[in-house]
Amino acid sequence: MKTTQIARNEWPSFFDGFSRQHEGCLVTLEIFQPDIGAQVEERDLALEGVTAELGNGDKDKIEIMIGGKPNQHVTHTVLNPVEVSLEHTEDGANHALAIKSADDAMTLLCFRSATRPEMVDAMV
Repeated sequence: MKTTQIARNEWPSFFDGFSRQHEGCLVTLEIFQPDIGAQVEERDLALEGVTAELGNGDKDKIEIMIGGKPNQHVTHTVLNPVEVSLEHTEDGANHALAIKSADDAMTLLCFRSATRPEMVDAMV
């Protein structure tokens, strides 16, 4: 697995393209917090999109929208994100999106199956 760090100033444009490429892909949302450990929040729901709002340091937030249907819609908000990275295989297939927050919590958006971005574009 390879990991690509995404610079903070690139988050809004990165998530815009990421969301368009992966809209509808099945994902699992996992949260890792130092005090409670790992928990699966949602499993095998369609990705609607990810957005970043940049403020003045502690005002930053990233929102992950999944579900695809009104009765399944979930929005998970990461406050004070400090690091965003994309895990991918050697051939470039995206495996997971990781977002670390200032309180050391880690939000992990895992794809049901690793898919190369150009293959996702071809399916849409």
